Amino acid sequence: MAERAGPPQPDRPTGRTRPTERSGPKRVLAALALAQFICSFAGSNMNVMINDISEDLDTTVQGVQVAITIFLLVMAALMIPGGKLTDRYGRKRCFLAGLVVYAIGALLSAAAPGLGVLILGNSILEGIGTALLIPPVYILTTLLYPDVTSRARAFGVIMALGGVGAAAGPLIGGLITTVISWRAAFVFQALVIAVIVFLSRRIDDPLPPDRTRPFDITGAVLSAVGLVLVVMGILAADDNVWLMIALLAAGALVLAWFFRSARAKEASGREPLLSLSLFRNRTSDLGLVTQNVQWLLLMGTSFTVAAYLQVVRGYDAVQTGVVFTAATLGLLATSLSAERLARRHPQRTLIMTGFAMSLAGVAVLIVLAGSFSTAWAFVPGLLLIGLGLGAMLTPSVNVVQSSFPEEQQGEISGLSRSVSNLGSSFGTAIAGTILVAGLSKGAYAAAMITLAAIGLGGLAAAALLPRETTPPSPPSPPAPHATTPPTPRTPRPR
Repeated sequence: MAERAGPPQPDRPTGRTRPTERSGPKRVLAALALAQFICSFAGSNMNVMINDISEDLDTTVQGVQVAITIFLLVMAALMIPGGKLTDRYGRKRCFLAGLVVYAIGALLSAAAPGLGVLILGNSILEGIGTALLIPPVYILTTLLYPDVTSRARAFGVIMALGGVGAAAGPLIGGLITTVISWRAAFVFQALVIAVIVFLSRRIDDPLPPDRTRPFDITGAVLSAVGLVLVVMGILAADDNVWLMIALLAAGALVLAWFFRSARAKEASGREPLLSLSLFRNRTSDLGLVTQNVQWLLLMGTSFTVAAYLQVVRGYDAVQTGVVFTAATLGLLATSLSAERLARRHPQRTLIMTGFAMSLAGVAVLIVLAGSFSTAWAFVPGLLLIGLGLGAMLTPSVNVVQSSFPEEQQGEISGLSRSVSNLGSSFGTAIAGTILVAGLSKGAYAAAMITLAAIGLGGLAAAALLPRETTPPSPPSPPAPHATTPPTPRTPRPR
């Protein structure tokens, strides 16, 4: 996929291209936001189609759940290498390659005659496509929008559509499945991808790719194996506690090997897959903690409430999706106000306020849902949770991405997405482990209280952030080689 010929027109010494000049800011932002939307949508809407798919493909519900799990493993394994590849092959090229691979996977899934083809299309190809296209979304946004306010607006739109995709995925997917077929939901994904490719024609890569940069294959393998073991351990939490402990321990050992290998490469002057200097930035480290806990709250709450509505209250997928509209509207309201909020308040304040609102929403949800049988009892709590999450998702991403210069955006973007995905996995695993003891009002409340307790840890991390977080000063040109609401089964974070 060739990039647009001709050098970018710089508006500052770094050679960064203004999105207002050649890129077409609205089209570029629409393409990036739609990419996040479709990945989040696919992650949550798949869960409402489990029964239909298993009946149509003459397989079991467990078989379809295996497909979902494999996707999660593929994405967890490839997100960090996917971010690193953008430095070598270019952000736009990786973005378009990911879109094409994803679209092929979606169409293959739509035509799948059996479970094997569905796993190939949905789990393998869509997983690879997501790992290739998501890091460039955040890298391009960081590079194309150089100041905190404009970047907050851009990230606000992206996170808003991502939140809508995750929260409204079950409703949209349920409607498509009910009115047409589960296969039509995959065709819908491919059509959205076609629109994104069309809008992406105007994107200019702010930094030229450097084909001479080495790619740490050993590091890629170690990080992939380590993350796969960790995710498998998280997913095993509701089935076998000892297996979970064994997998998490094995994953920790492999990741320790990975970090030791990276340290040795840096000491010898070679470039590792992930520079350890990323973890020496206190602001970024705290921002990554808040990202992890935010997605843990989002997906854990979605999992718990969806399970309660369907298993205890007897709601179907469409009814459950309608209830979650309150969270979707709340998330939209604050996410789309990110630029205005960033002008008026420090990012630390926004993140802390978001956590406080979300935790208040959890408390309201527990009290009202336990006291009233009407579906309206869920609306105030979900609305507060949505407002809180929308207020803090954008500044948390902005804090992390803005903490590093241009030449490290590929690394930090892949790390940031991996941390968020792990948070989503932790949220569903923690909630699932508590709920398998028996879906009752007590178990539901216990799951939500546990999530809220972890949310307090995120609030504490946010309180330790500096009062003002500003992006680093423009670096000199780098030298070569410088360093979604789901139904009660495992959703796939994006």
